[in-house]
Amino acid sequence: MKNIILLYITLISVFSFNIYSQKARVVSADEKYDNYAYVDAIKTYERVAEKGYKSADMLKKLGNAYYFNAELDKAAKWYGELFAMDTTNLEPEYYYRYAQSLRSIGENVKANEILEQFNQKSANDIRGKLFKKNTNYLEAIKANSGRYQVEDAGINSKYSDYGTAIYINKIVFASARDTGSLGQRKDAWTNQYFTNLYTADLTDNMTPSATKKFNKSINSKFHESTPTFTNDGKTMYFTRNNYLDGKKGKDGNNITLIKIYKASLENDKWVNITELPFDSDNYSTAHPSLSPDGKTFYFSSDMPGTIGQSDLFKVKINDDGSFGTPENLGNTINTEGRETFPFVNDENELYFTSDGHPGLGGLDIFVSKMNKDNTFSEVQNVGADVNSPKDDFAYLIDTKSRRGFFSSNRDGGQGYDDIYKFLETKRLICEQELYGEITDTTTKELLPNTKITLYDSQFNLINTTNSDDKGNYSFTVECGKTYNIRAEKPEYTTKEQKITIAAEKGKTYLPIALEKSKCKVTVGDDLGKCFGIKMIYFDFDKSDIREEAAIDLEKILDVLSQYPSMKLDIRSHTDSRGTFQYNEALSDRRAKATINWLIKNGVDSNRLIGKGYGETQLANKCTDDVECTEDEHQFNRRSEFIITAL
Repeated sequence: MKNIILLYITLISVFSFNIYSQKARVVSADEKYDNYAYVDAIKTYERVAEKGYKSADMLKKLGNAYYFNAELDKAAKWYGELFAMDTTNLEPEYYYRYAQSLRSIGENVKANEILEQFNQKSANDIRGKLFKKNTNYLEAIKANSGRYQVEDAGINSKYSDYGTAIYINKIVFASARDTGSLGQRKDAWTNQYFTNLYTADLTDNMTPSATKKFNKSINSKFHESTPTFTNDGKTMYFTRNNYLDGKKGKDGNNITLIKIYKASLENDKWVNITELPFDSDNYSTAHPSLSPDGKTFYFSSDMPGTIGQSDLFKVKINDDGSFGTPENLGNTINTEGRETFPFVNDENELYFTSDGHPGLGGLDIFVSKMNKDNTFSEVQNVGADVNSPKDDFAYLIDTKSRRGFFSSNRDGGQGYDDIYKFLETKRLICEQELYGEITDTTTKELLPNTKITLYDSQFNLINTTNSDDKGNYSFTVECGKTYNIRAEKPEYTTKEQKITIAAEKGKTYLPIALEKSKCKVTVGDDLGKCFGIKMIYFDFDKSDIREEAAIDLEKILDVLSQYPSMKLDIRSHTDSRGTFQYNEALSDRRAKATINWLIKNGVDSNRLIGKGYGETQLANKCTDDVECTEDEHQFNRRSEFIITAL
C-alpha cells in the first residue's frame, strides 16, 4: 500500500509538473507573441497544443501568428479549432480572419457563411458592407482575370524578396538573402534574415539582370524595404526599422516599429538620411510612393486617424521640400482591415494592397481611379492572374509598355516572398470616348468655350473641360457606367444631361443644345423658339391641353405678362399623313385650345389670334408621295407663336 501511495504521489507530482510546464511555455510564448516574435510563438503554441493543452486565447494567438505571417492555410486550421471550441465571446475580427483564411484554401462557401456572421456581428464595418454589396464579387474578379502574362522575375532567392521600385533603368527591391556572416541576425517575427535593398539592371522588356547590393550607406543591420525615387533620381524615400545613426527607437511597449526615411544623392553617395516629420516612435509609417509629378507623397500607416489596422494616407510636398499634414484617403479606399503598398501611375490610377476589400484570400491587389476632385472611383480587384489565395502585394506598372512587377508568397515560388514580372495584355478598365458638340438650340450655331463638367452617377466631380473653337468636347469614360454632364455658358441656361455608356469599347455621341437665357425677339419672330418649344403636345386625335403642354404654355404666359402690349398669332401645323381636311380641322382645334388656355389664365382675348394650317405649310419635302423618317414628319408637327405686335 505504501508503495502504491508513493507511486500515486509521484504520478500526481509529474502530472502537476507537466501542467505547470505547459502553462509556463504558454506564458513564454505569449511574451514572444506580444513582442512580435511570431515564429517562436508558433513553435511553442503548437508543441503545447499537440499535447492537448488548448484554450481559446492560445488558439487565437496561434491562428493570428500564422495569419500575420501570411500562412493562411495553417491559420485556417487553428481558427477552425477556435470556432469549434467556442464562439460565444469571440470578437468579430476573428470571423473576418477565419473567412479570409478559408478563402485561401478554396473553401469559399464556408468563407461566405462566416462573412455573413461577421456582417451580423459588426454591422457598421466597411468590410461587411462591401461583402454585402458585392455578394457576387468572385464573378467580378473572374471577369477581371485573364489579362496578364505572369512569370518569375528571375531575381528571387530561397529567402524573402519583395517590394520593387524603378530607378534609372534599374529595379530596386528588398531581400533577406544576405547570410554573409556568422553573426547575421534573424527577425524573430518572420524567422528570416533582416532585409537589405538590392538592385539589378533592366533590359528593354524590363527583365532584371544580375543582382547586387544597392548601397551600404542605406542598408543597415535592420530591415530596409520599399524604396521610391524622385524623377531626377536625386532623392529617395524608403522604409526601415526605427533605427538611425546607430540608435534604435522604441515605443511605449519597448517595441521597435518602422519609419519612412529620406536620403539625398551627392557625388554618387546616398547621404543626409533623415526620418520624415510625421514619423513617430509610437506608430508605424511604411511603403512610400510618389505621384508622377512628385508633389504628393503616399504611404501606409496606423497613425491616429486610421480607420483600420493600417490605412493609406497622402501628404503634400511643398515647393521648399517641406511636408504638409497627412490626410487619410477615406473609406472608399480604407477599411477596418489592412491597406498598404500604394502606387500611383501617370493615368491617375491608385493601385494598393488590401485584405479588407473582397478578394481571393490574404492580401489582394486593387485599383481605383483618382478623380479631379480628389475622390476615388469604385475599387476593383485586378484579377486572378496577379491575385491568388495567398498574399499578393507591391504592384508596379509602366503605363507605356504595360509591364511591371508585383510580389507574392503564392505556391510554386522559390522563397518566402517572390517577385514576379508581368505583361498586361488587356486593360482592366474598359474605356470609351464620350464626345459631342455644343450648339445654340434656336440658331444651331456652334458654341465654343462652353464649360463642360463630367460627374459620376452620384454627382462626384470627375473632370472639367471647355469646348474647342468648333464647339466640340470629349471625355474618356468607363464602359457601362452612368454619368451626368453639365454644360454652362454665359447668356445661356445651364443644361444637365444623364448618359449611360455602353458596356463595350467604342464611342458615345452626346450633342448638347443650349437655350439662350435672354432671347431677343421682334415682330415676326417665333416666341416659342426662345424656349425651344417645337410643338404643343396633345394626346392622339385630341385637342385637350396635356400637362407637358401646359408647362410650355406657362412660359409663353409669363412673357405675355411681362410685355402687356405683345400680341401673338398662334399657328398649329401637322404632317402630311392623314387626309387634308382632317389635318386642317384637327390643327385648328388645337390652335383654338391653346388660345383658350391662355385666355383662361388671364390673357386678354384681343391679344391673341390663331388658326390651324394642317399640312399646308410643310417645313420640308415630306408630302404624301415622299417617304420620310419619323423625325422628318415630327419636324412638320409644330406650333408657332408669331409676334404680331410689341
